Amino acid sequence: MLERTQISALALTALLSAPIALAQDASDPFAEIPNESPSATSPAKPPTPPASGADEADPFGDGGEGTGDSANDSGATSGTTGDTGDDFGSELEDEYGFDPAGEFASAEEPEDRDPWEGFNRAMFRFNDTADRWFLKPVAISYRQVTPIFVQSGVTNFFSNLHEVNNVLNDVLQWKWGQAGNDTGRFLINSTIGIAGLFDVAQHMGLEPSDGEDFGQTLAVWGVPSGPYLVIPMMGPSTVRDVPGEVVEWYTNPLTYVDENSVEYTLKMVDVIQTRASLLQAEALVQQGDRYVLMRDAYLQRREFLINDGEQEDDFGGDLDEYDF
Repeated sequence: MLERTQISALALTALLSAPIALAQDASDPFAEIPNESPSATSPAKPPTPPASGADEADPFGDGGEGTGDSANDSGATSGTTGDTGDDFGSELEDEYGFDPAGEFASAEEPEDRDPWEGFNRAMFRFNDTADRWFLKPVAISYRQVTPIFVQSGVTNFFSNLHEVNNVLNDVLQWKWGQAGNDTGRFLINSTIGIAGLFDVAQHMGLEPSDGEDFGQTLAVWGVPSGPYLVIPMMGPSTVRDVPGEVVEWYTNPLTYVDENSVEYTLKMVDVIQTRASLLQAEALVQQGDRYVLMRDAYLQRREFLINDGEQEDDFGGDLDEYDF
């Protein structure tokens, strides 16, 4: 329907479309009132008596636009799992390989993994504000005006560039088989796949991996993760993963583009495409304390990647001595 001849023109169109989508969401996530009752955030609804043991209203909610009763919301916040929580955890586990429901449910672990929670929550609100007022409207506009096959090509292009970082960390982790796979993918897709726009290597038996980064490399080398940390404008991380962001800047081929305007345009398109790809997953994270859900999901996802999807399972271990 709409043709795009230059990537910079596509980014410009998305930026110009931002005010239209921005007008649809003018809520202020900084207006956090922990003790505010649900009726204050939703004046059009009649007040309902709170259930016994119900927790406070979600400070990161979208102004009461979501569905579901207050019991479900409080159950998600306090860590008890209702029907909505089960659906949420199972959908994420099926799609991403982890379940953010109860890994860090103990009383002491959040203190160990997240000792800077006050700072991290402030940075979370800051990033959430920037996302609501700029990045998310641009991503919505981009997804609305860009054909699916173009979005797929853009995703393939940047994924192919990321294979350089994958290969480097494959070698540093001594994963020679995966290094060969990722090297083959980069060479084939960069040539036959027309600069990575088409994932030809996948059809030749070279499947894409979950990806490697320097943070995973440090974990393989035995470096502890350190506290959970939310970085302004970048999102969730850990102290161990921060150096990985610096290394990835230098392993990104776009960093070495001579023309700064081309480099920044391509990197911005990469960010917008990544944000657009998360719009559907974001719809699952609407209930409970979003900060806690994001934190637990990130930490479990990192463990999943570091262990290459391998999880310890002691079920049936006592029966190994028996021969069935």
